[in-house]
Amino acid sequence: MTANTEIGSDPSLLLVDDDEIFLNRLSRAMEKRGFAVTRAASVAEARAALRAGPPAYAVIDLRLEDGNGLDIVDALRDAREDARIVVLTGYGAIATAVAAVKMGATDYLSKPADADDITHALLSRGATLPPPPEAPMSADRIRWEHIQRVYEQCDRNVSETARRLHMHRRTLQRILAKRSPR
Repeated sequence: MTANTEIGSDPSLLLVDDDEIFLNRLSRAMEKRGFAVTRAASVAEARAALRAGPPAYAVIDLRLEDGNGLDIVDALRDAREDARIVVLTGYGAIATAVAAVKMGATDYLSKPADADDITHALLSRGATLPPPPEAPMSADRIRWEHIQRVYEQCDRNVSETARRLHMHRRTLQRILAKRSPR
């Protein structure tokens, strides 16, 4: 790592995600990179970890089963102003990215983000932009994921989803019947 991307004297890292498989995989990857990882699968667990000692670094999923990851960002920023915080989400939107940064997040990444992307976001200093991802999601995949998210939010009601997306119901049904694009 270069001089501007080194882990400081405090390698403590809080990982918060309700996807247990992703949390375990990311935890192992970050430990290999030199971080001292604490895991939390919920807002409640994250708050308990913050009470035990606020970490120097945090990677927080935006949507958790028991609440919003932005609550943890706010609590961590109050407990430790110098913490480097990356917010992760499977449903990236400009409004949530702006809210995360305003609340004190250092960066905002859309899933799937790998450990290298996360490490770079946590450790980078200055105004330089990170390099573009090697394999970004295609526009078709992003569209499909957005449709799936709205469909789930509408309790899997096709008519309501079509109305909210300003689509014809039959067109939406055809899209939902297909496999996800790569």
